[in-house]
Amino acid sequence: MPSIQVLPDHLVNQIAAGEVVERPAAALKEMLENSLDAGATDIAVTLKDGGIRQIRVQDDGRGIARDELPLALARHATSKIASFEDLERVGTLGFRGEALASIASVSHLTLTSRTADERHGWQIESHGGTLSEAIPAQCEPGTTIDVLDLYYNTPARRKFLRTEATEYAHADDWFTRIALARPDVSMRLTSDGRARWRLASQSLAERVAAVLGEDFMQSAIAFDERAGPMALRGFAGLPAAARGQRDAQFVFVNGRFVRDRLLAHAIREAYRDILHHDRHPAFAIFLDMPPELVDVNVHPTKTEVRFRESRSIHPFVRSILERTLAASRPGGATTSMTPPDQAVRAPSGMGWSSGPTAGYPPRQSAMPLAAGESMAFYDRLFGRAPTGDGTDAATTTLAPPPSATPSDGPPLGFAIAQLAGVYVLAQNHAGLVIIDMHAAHERIVYERLKVALAASGVPTQPLLIPATLVASALEVATVEEHADLLSRLGFEMAVLSPTTVAVRSVPVLLRNADAAALARDTLREIAEVGVSHVLEDRRDEMLATLACHGAVRANRSLTLPEMNALLRDMEETERSGQCNHGRPTWTQLSMADLDRLFMRGR
Repeated sequence: MPSIQVLPDHLVNQIAAGEVVERPAAALKEMLENSLDAGATDIAVTLKDGGIRQIRVQDDGRGIARDELPLALARHATSKIASFEDLERVGTLGFRGEALASIASVSHLTLTSRTADERHGWQIESHGGTLSEAIPAQCEPGTTIDVLDLYYNTPARRKFLRTEATEYAHADDWFTRIALARPDVSMRLTSDGRARWRLASQSLAERVAAVLGEDFMQSAIAFDERAGPMALRGFAGLPAAARGQRDAQFVFVNGRFVRDRLLAHAIREAYRDILHHDRHPAFAIFLDMPPELVDVNVHPTKTEVRFRESRSIHPFVRSILERTLAASRPGGATTSMTPPDQAVRAPSGMGWSSGPTAGYPPRQSAMPLAAGESMAFYDRLFGRAPTGDGTDAATTTLAPPPSATPSDGPPLGFAIAQLAGVYVLAQNHAGLVIIDMHAAHERIVYERLKVALAASGVPTQPLLIPATLVASALEVATVEEHADLLSRLGFEMAVLSPTTVAVRSVPVLLRNADAAALARDTLREIAEVGVSHVLEDRRDEMLATLACHGAVRANRSLTLPEMNALLRDMEETERSGQCNHGRPTWTQLSMADLDRLFMRGR
């Protein structure tokens, strides 16, 4: 049996390189983090063959003194921590002092640096970990690291690299992550002689727009909140702009890109109620806290962290995102319609008033309809009490006052028609709004059911003639065992025989639904997952099912007052931009969009 022996330093370095420098992108990440830790305000990156042949990072940071150049390439030599206490409150991106040594051990590396008080710079080279003497070099203050022929001395590992295009894609991912984390730093990336990124020092919103695109910013909501020592800011993409892949999800903790299960779960829970099951949201989220509250010394790549107060982190992140996304209803404070410079005069002849502000905002003339009769359908759906004069609150907003200004117009405008019994067409200050009436109404009913259940239970509507259904033994048992839960959900059921159940009351919001079908779905849900899961884990799913039963169906003809009442309720309801399954409930076509369709102005 071989005896135990101390490994030589060059072998130890190569073992460490396998964890830290698994591919060119990992080397680039470490080099960029070193530049930021050195206080760089401008960073230029050059790649060749996806970083396999060359990775060059030049910065204008503090630089490295001549006598410290060899230490910069030595293992576990760092200026960022000096004690265990420092390790517990790491405030820099790098801290272990092994990244450059690992990179140098598997490449030809040239390190050139100059501090602000030196007349010229100094340069040192490493070939597979063997260092040269430092020699004078002409350079600007800062540091340049040039890495050539990565894994030249470990051909077996080099075989595991992918194509140059794939390696570049990974390098580009890390470049954009770090660029998002530090918008105050100007950054450039050139690959194989082609400029890929040119990012000036800018605000966070400008940097997010530059990296994720203007389309993302048009469909994202900004947030910035603090609680005690923790702060959360960033941009949450609306569900309508969700993607098929998780390629636009960025989470940072104290400026460090991380993949953390706790944070991922909190974000997923915030989107759970409004996102289609096969879609993934886009977001850029920045969590800041005192360094001593987060442990970054968990994994060699430093992309995993451990929170010392994890029980407070999850609800903090989830609640902020839920409140942010809840404001995504039409006219919510954080959402916007078509920019004002795209708004144009609306066409005449559609019942809109004339005058100096004709078409902006739209104004609906009085309609010769009996309000009490026209709103009866909507009253039945929502159980609204009449005001005493045959009208309700929804009808009072059909016509803005004559003194209304453009900003006074409701976000969804006013209804002008119904299409195929499925879509409501409305006109607002920006142009045409198209609403999926079933999806929108489903969300409204769903949110009201949630509020009612959270308060004290869903209000009940007794049925004049009880509905009966042929029930299985399991359904009969569910009725007998869970009468209290059914009552909270707005149901009163009774067992008439071993195979028959009578439904005597249903939720008031769903009183026009098929009582037997509604009861059967409810009993099945309770039987499958149990009473505790229905009220906790599966509550929202069950209420969504109930809301679907109660929502206005396709091919139901609505009057203009009914359509307008639906629009006003959408504007007042949280998350009404998406139905219960995550699909959009409405879309906007600006006048510019319509002009393009008909080639006006060409």
